[in-house]
Amino acid sequence: MSDPYPTRLDHAIAPIPRHEPAVWGTESDGPLVQQQLDWFAAQGYLVRPDTVSDDRLPALRHELDRIAADLDADDPRVIREPGGSIRSIFEPHLLSELVAQVVRLDTVLPVARQLLGSDVYIHQARINLMPGFTGTGFYWHSDFETWHAEDGMPSIRAVSCSIALTHNYPFNGSLMVVPGSHHTFYPCVGATPDNNHDTSLVAQNVGVPDETTLTKAVDHDGIDQFTGPPGSALWFDANLLHGSGSNITPLPRSNIFLVFNSVENQLGEPFAASRRRPEYLAARRAERVT
Repeated sequence: MSDPYPTRLDHAIAPIPRHEPAVWGTESDGPLVQQQLDWFAAQGYLVRPDTVSDDRLPALRHELDRIAADLDADDPRVIREPGGSIRSIFEPHLLSELVAQVVRLDTVLPVARQLLGSDVYIHQARINLMPGFTGTGFYWHSDFETWHAEDGMPSIRAVSCSIALTHNYPFNGSLMVVPGSHHTFYPCVGATPDNNHDTSLVAQNVGVPDETTLTKAVDHDGIDQFTGPPGSALWFDANLLHGSGSNITPLPRSNIFLVFNSVENQLGEPFAASRRRPEYLAARRAERVT
């Protein structure tokens, strides 16, 4: 079977128009109204305030500390900054009942089902921590490029939900997106190293567009930034270009990051890697969330 989205190549090729729709469901399938669905289809993202209520937030912030303290220092699900502070913790929904409850909130799960037009499962989940002064950013990338190349995700039928647990300001490393970039797949140059995830989760150097490509995309579509109070959620398409700067302020930033994949889009063998990534990065037990 030919690969509709070739990437990790030895030479540059032209960007590829997306084959799939960005919105698979209809207004009658969930809580989003047509205007919101049309916005997501056109821009590739949607901000949803009050996704997690104020009364849940203190316990969730405390839960982040508990999870970090309970895990062994050498647990592979814990990703650390070069200086030693925790950058990400994967599978928090399996480590915490409070996080698992967030997945099933009426403000979360029905939105994922509506956007993807099917039952869904958690492809990947993590807690992202960006402490004050030391938190480093995430370089520009499309998540689908990685999930396709390294996890064997066949189609662009996944969506991410980033739920803020702290205030997102323009100056403390909040997420930036290139609106509309999800309509185009940008093939990347450079073969996937063995066990690329060992380093890419700290600093991604493979599977990122070159500077000329990024400049053209931003010149065409601009940059939007996700800011707002705790409890807000940013939903964005799997193929949307996004990234974040480092946090040199005293104000920490943290979020729960959930990736929903359609049960009709189950993973196969990697398209551009020699082996599968671990289950905590790419769940292959496509059990629908109920």
